[in-house]
Formats: sequence, C-alpha cells, structure tokens
Amino acid sequence: MGCSVLLKKASLVGAFFVSAIWLGAAAAVCLEPSAGQEARVERAVDGDTLKLVDGRSVRLIGVNAPELAHHGRPAEPLAQKAQQRLAELLRHSGQRVRLVNGQQARDHYGRVLAHAFDARGRNLEEQLLAEGLGFMVALAPNVALADCQAQAEQQARASRVGVWRSSPQRQASQLAQGGFALLQGKVERVDRNRGGLWLEMVGPLVIQVPGKQLKHFAAADLEALTGREIEVRGWAIDRARRGGLKPGQARWLLQISHPRMLEVQP
Repeated sequence: MGCSVLLKKASLVGAFFVSAIWLGAAAAVCLEPSAGQEARVERAVDGDTLKLVDGRSVRLIGVNAPELAHHGRPAEPLAQKAQQRLAELLRHSGQRVRLVNGQQARDHYGRVLAHAFDARGRNLEEQLLAEGLGFMVALAPNVALADCQAQAEQQARASRVGVWRSSPQRQASQLAQGGFALLQGKVERVDRNRGGLWLEMVGPLVIQVPGKQLKHFAAADLEALTGREIEVRGWAIDRARRGGLKPGQARWLLQISHPRMLEVQP
C-alpha cells in the first residue's frame, strides 16, 4: 500500500516523493527533550495508560493500544500483551519515567496527556509502535513526535508483527461498529462548509476535517481526493445513536485533525 500523506503545503505528487524518501531513511528515534518531569509509576493500566504513584492517570500521546475487556466488550487481540509489554518496559526503567506534557494537557476523561521516556531516554510509545502493540495516532495539537512515531509503526507494519500480523484494515463501506478503526475506501465527493471540509465516502461514512484543523492540511489536496482510494484512521462515531443523523447523511462520522491520520492509496 502507499504511504504518502497529505503534507501541509505539499502537492499530492510531492507527498509521494516525500514518502519514498521517508521509507528509505534510517530508523527515526523519538529523542527525549530536555524539558519534562520525573515521575514514579505505580502500574500500566493498559497498553497506553499509566497510573502514577501520586494518583494521576497518564494517557500516552501518539499510540492507541488494543482495548482490554470493558463495558461488556471482550478484550481486543493483543490487548493483554500490550499491557504486559508496557509494564515490562516500566520495570526495566525502575518504575520511573520522564513525562513531557502535550500542548493539550488533559483529555476529556481528565487524564494527563504526555510522552513518556524511560531511564535511558527512549520513548515508550515508539517502542510499543515498533513492536506492533498499538496504532499510531496524531491528534492535534499533540503531534510533536508524530513523524518518528509513524516511522516506528511502519517498521512493524513492514515486518507484519503485532497488530499487523494479519491486516486490521476494514472497508469503509462495511463499517458497522463505533470505536477506533483503520479504514480503506473511495472518496465519493468533497464538500466544504462552516463545519470544515468533509470527505463523503462510498458507504455510510463521512470524514470531517474541522475548520480549525484545516491549517494542518493542504486544503487543495484534500479537495482533489474525489474518486481516490484512501486509508484513514480514527474513532468512528455513530451519529444515529447521538440523535444527530439527518436524512441523507452518512451514519458514521470520523474526525481527523492531522495529515498523519490519512494516506492516499496508489
């Protein structure tokens, strides 16, 4: 599959060339910044969340691990392995990490949003992604390490390890359940209004780039996607359950805020 991304102020053709250079380069390393705070970790709650000794919960930026069983849903494949691997990385670091907060400091659950680095300065999210124990996610404004984390994921994908052992990709036209998804489909048309830019997919899905996030994209490239096959990732929302579905609208809504969440297929 193609790995070109819609880079801000770059044409689609240019994006393909950037991608080729990126894939041919040496492995990126998410370097530890000088800023940050030391913290002691009590445990790994799951594959992407830490519980600190001081009681705070920390959601790791840039990785979405498979979900453990909750709310009546069974555990997703590799959920326990991701949790166990994160716990192992923490033990090797003496249960101590350096946290670097994101520009958005907390999520809607009240969890701290931060990158975590071990005692040797290695980024924990990068290590999990390189082993295929989660999916890279880039949610603006917390995208400082998006490029190197994307490359870590690409290593796992190319090696077909972890979540990439069998393709997790689904067709957008077959979407039937909310939550995180990696989807492939054809853009039927592109619309733009006060809510932002909308990619209407073939099937019951629409992708929204909110107006305030368009600054991260090359809008002309997005508008040229009609008829193109794309891969997109994010959290699908069932608008029917929210009571916001109007006649003629797609049932499923997926919002993206950064180009790393969308790839154009060749």
